[in-house]
Amino acid sequence: MAYAVIAGFVILFFLGLPAVLAITIPSIAYFLINDLPITMIAQRFHYALNSFPLVAVPVFIFAGNLMNTSGHTNRIFKFADDLVGRMHGGLAQVNIFASLIFSGISGAALADVGGLGAIEIKAMEEKGFSKAFAAAVTVASATVGPIFPPSIPLVIYGAVTGTSVIKLLLAGILPAILTVIVLMIITAILSIFRQYPRAESWPKLAVLRESFLQALPSLLAPAFLIFGMLSGYFTPTEAASIVVVYIILVSLFVYRDFGLEHIFSSVFDAIKSTAAIMLIIASASLLQWILAVDKVPAVCQELLMGFTDNKVVLLLVVNLLLFVVGMILDSTTATILVIPMIVPAIHRAGVDPVHLGVVIIFNLMIGLLTPPMGLSLYLVSDIAKVPMVDVLRELVPYFGALVLVLGIITYVPWISTLIPSMMG
Repeated sequence: MAYAVIAGFVILFFLGLPAVLAITIPSIAYFLINDLPITMIAQRFHYALNSFPLVAVPVFIFAGNLMNTSGHTNRIFKFADDLVGRMHGGLAQVNIFASLIFSGISGAALADVGGLGAIEIKAMEEKGFSKAFAAAVTVASATVGPIFPPSIPLVIYGAVTGTSVIKLLLAGILPAILTVIVLMIITAILSIFRQYPRAESWPKLAVLRESFLQALPSLLAPAFLIFGMLSGYFTPTEAASIVVVYIILVSLFVYRDFGLEHIFSSVFDAIKSTAAIMLIIASASLLQWILAVDKVPAVCQELLMGFTDNKVVLLLVVNLLLFVVGMILDSTTATILVIPMIVPAIHRAGVDPVHLGVVIIFNLMIGLLTPPMGLSLYLVSDIAKVPMVDVLRELVPYFGALVLVLGIITYVPWISTLIPSMMG
């Protein structure tokens, strides 16, 4: 019966139904056919959402929305422009570097694309870059958001697998920085060959100091977050709440461009985004329970371990599998449905669970760039008003760079585990 439910989900999904309905309809049919109490559905929904780590998700979303509505993003972009605008690629490099800074507040790729995307693409177009290239740089650099803390996908992964959320968030720091370095190198190479514009000269020290001081309150938000978690003073949820309060205080008393309308707008957007994520988590957990009852995860684990117990080969197989999954499912649905079926076998092969979490989430974030479910790709195409095929064409070198980074963090585990190991 579980396989019939999976088949029903696949058919409904490819018929164009939203993922939530494609999951829920076959799952409810399973309960009715097996004469199970309907009240169990509500119980499963409640059990899936009654998770303290998941409380951090809406708070992180709210923090990112506050940054967008209160002018923090403009100051971050200005500082990034002054700092790296003279490098080969100019504003393309600024785009990538600003994504690293903004990811320290938003925690999501779509928030990065939606928050900084319009500013970055418009600025790059005015400097002579094509819209398609600007969109490609924007969407490629947005993959940093879900890896660098705070990371909403890593929080969900930790809640689903029982892995320490704090260690997962800290584990993403070095892989995110590595991603930015590789993307900036690729951009510099492309810019030299294509002769893209850049700033005429490095800014004077006084100008750089001024833009840094203007952006400093915004830059301190992720610094507080990382320090709090690394020191053990805060849980991720507590850290998220403190960052929200900090952003509000800075907006009110430092930047002084903040009002009730900004809070209402941020709350409304956070509610919409959170509701969408939680609906997927609840519906996917129902299907996950059905699969567990029919012992599908155990079968998958046996297949993986029967294939090989070599963790190098297993990691390659898992990456290939997740690459395909990421092209079809959004990261939340994939994390709830697919990950519990493959993670135990990888753990048994000796792969560190924190390292594995970073590898899996980074792989799924690459899926945001690939059709047919490339949500970041659709969003940036809409923002830039450019055909998706044009963005895809410009994405090819960046896609290769991201796959290279995925390979490095997969087979060089200390990149992910070094900072979490400092916690003891």
